[in-house]
Amino acid sequence: MPYLVAKDLPSEPAGSRFRTLLDRPAILRMPGAHNGMAALQAKAAGFEALYLSGAAMTASMGLPDLGILTVEDVCFFIRQIARSSGLPLLVDGDTGYGEALNVMHMVRAFEEAGAAAVHIEDQVLPKKCGHLNDKKLVSAHDMAAKVAAAAKARRHLQVIARTDAHASEGMEGAVARAKLYIQAGADAIFPEALTTADMCRDFARALPGVKLLANMTEFGRTPFFTAAEFEAMGYAMVIWPVSSLRVANKAQERLYAVLRRDGGTQAALGDMQTRAELYAAIDLAAYEALDASIVQTVLPSAHGRNALDASR
Repeated sequence: MPYLVAKDLPSEPAGSRFRTLLDRPAILRMPGAHNGMAALQAKAAGFEALYLSGAAMTASMGLPDLGILTVEDVCFFIRQIARSSGLPLLVDGDTGYGEALNVMHMVRAFEEAGAAAVHIEDQVLPKKCGHLNDKKLVSAHDMAAKVAAAAKARRHLQVIARTDAHASEGMEGAVARAKLYIQAGADAIFPEALTTADMCRDFARALPGVKLLANMTEFGRTPFFTAAEFEAMGYAMVIWPVSSLRVANKAQERLYAVLRRDGGTQAALGDMQTRAELYAAIDLAAYEALDASIVQTVLPSAHGRNALDASR
């Protein structure tokens, strides 16, 4: 029972647990989890850390990924994923929701909500998905100030600086920015939308000893690579940010088509999570057992006093 019983909660802060995983020699694999159920299913599959994508959050709300979310919108998602899974969670912090003080507010809010790590990017608002065209960047100095602000505000949260500079400033510009962001206090670097294996390797070679995050999003600019391939290129982390949402959305699309066509869901039953599978995933039996154990201690006695009173 990771949520309701305090003794079952992790004693170590999420950021510290994330750092421990990151310091292991093997690449840290983080699938995207767009809600609490996805987080539970990823945990059941054996993953030790999760990723929360801004694109997945906005899409699940029926919105485009253009910096529309607020800090509190994101905290709602952080709380449910951290609460349900108990796993360290890396969160997409977009551009930090403003300048230095806004970034510090974001860090405090995310850490209090249960996040383990956050990445912020060097785009201007309205920001774009990293795999789209015509991204506009803030100056390297302004981004470094945000990174420094984030590092100053955090207690245990890991700070990852994302750079979208390769598309407009080339490898040399992206590497120069990354080095500046590390000097400003970033714990790791996220080079977005590299388009070849050679680019991925070149970036890693230019930053020896720096923890790097790879983004394996589908239908984007980066070719398909496995976690093992990214590890061989020199990367310490990999995310699959929107995969779970893409699969869920496609399944829902098929369901609504069947329901509209047939006037019933019989033809879709084979694609559904059963009631028993749902209850097992959310551990309903454990919640019911906990509830029964608490109620049992306060049942009224024959003399109108409850059991707790009678024991005093």
